[in-house]
Amino acid sequence: MPRLVISGTAHELVGDLITIGRAPDNMIVIRDPSVSSRHAQLQLVGETYRLKDLDSTNGIRVNGIPTTETVLRFDDRIRFGAVEARYEPDANGSRPLPQFEEIEANQAKLRAVPSDFANASPFPRQKDQKDPTRTAMFVGLAIVLLVFLGSMIAVLMMHAPTL
Repeated sequence: MPRLVISGTAHELVGDLITIGRAPDNMIVIRDPSVSSRHAQLQLVGETYRLKDLDSTNGIRVNGIPTTETVLRFDDRIRFGAVEARYEPDANGSRPLPQFEEIEANQAKLRAVPSDFANASPFPRQKDQKDPTRTAMFVGLAIVLLVFLGSMIAVLMMHAPTL
């Protein structure tokens, strides 16, 4: 449900016709000398409120523009005389559900299952590339390891006790 916040006080907009002014018989009373006794009215039109100036002395400004009648949008800044107000949506964020005919469901166009699930992995796929530098380093390390093991075996054989 929308509301009108005036000087930090939130006024829930629940009626179809809401009067605003300084007089005590208004639905929203603003006690300020710059506000006329019957300053403005809010009228519910569809799902939004229409703001209308009731020939007030100091007029109405919406978002800084003088106006006599306008449809309010959420977060509009309204000035009744010297008093600032803000038109806000419901604090809970509830809005009416869309009409049934507004929702359209479409069937999926493609129902094929992939032949392999390689593309279903969330991890990036490594590309099968031949890196000659990496291969040469691996072969060189293997040769060094074999030479080292061979020399260790030769040293052990030289110092082995005779039977």
